[in-house]
Amino acid sequence: MELPKRKKMRLDGYDYSQNGAYFITICTHNRKILFGVVGEDSISSRMIDTVFHRIIKQYPHITCPQYVVMPNHFHAIVIVERADMESAPTTISEFIQSFKRYSTLEYIKMVKQDLLPCFEKHIWQRSFYDRVIRSEQEYQNVWQYINENPLKWEEDCYYIP
Repeated sequence: MELPKRKKMRLDGYDYSQNGAYFITICTHNRKILFGVVGEDSISSRMIDTVFHRIIKQYPHITCPQYVVMPNHFHAIVIVERADMESAPTTISEFIQSFKRYSTLEYIKMVKQDLLPCFEKHIWQRSFYDRVIRSEQEYQNVWQYINENPLKWEEDCYYIP
């Protein structure tokens, strides 16, 4: 019996450490709502925000001009700009892995302090979605999508009531 094959999430042969802009989406495990209600301040969404800023500071060649924390997912434009292409590259996957690891550790700490509800097995899904942004128009479209995402929450494909 042949097992089903997992769909590849990354572009074959693409160097995800090269300079460029990337549209990233990370979903919670089973799309569980862990980060509060859209439009309301929550301790969990603030924690995700804090961890994301802390992780970005660890990667001087990575910036994020636009992102949003949604109840069960996270969207971001991540820009890689290495002036010295000889320096040790960090891939988008390594950056996201770091963010997921540290945000999970912080979430666990807050569960142990009875500040957040328990979760089942994992906070984040196994992988993440990405799209290489290839033009200024696409960049503007992604920016607008991220900016308007909270307003369209109930229409969002990640919304599971």
